[in-house]
Amino acid sequence: MDDYPLLDLFLTMLWFFLWIMWLFLLFKIFADIFRDDEMGGWGKAGWIIFCILLPFLGVLVYVIARGKSMTQRDVKQARESEAAFQDYIRKTAGTAPAAGRGSSVDELARLAELRDKGAITPEEFEKAKAKVLS
Repeated sequence: MDDYPLLDLFLTMLWFFLWIMWLFLLFKIFADIFRDDEMGGWGKAGWIIFCILLPFLGVLVYVIARGKSMTQRDVKQARESEAAFQDYIRKTAGTAPAAGRGSSVDELARLAELRDKGAITPEEFEKAKAKVLS
């Protein structure tokens, strides 16, 4: 252990960590290239060849040139995934045996949340609750 000082160990770990980060970024860029609907096939092929032949320069240029749209595609995908998940939950909850009760329970929960936030008064909550339960 004497011929490998602690500073060398630290630098080795740093370089390894940076290499892993670069691989992560490279795979994220490849996923973004294939996810982009606006880019044509030749554009995708060009970016992939550029990132394979000159990996560090290709990744750097891609992040500089398309980083903002890359973030927008990530946000769009996250929103679509969340919407699909919420839709799945609604469909699954709607197929339960007490489907009619689920919607009134949801409505009561929403009304209670509005009351707790102060958006409606307790009297308005009671009126709406009576309406939902009738």
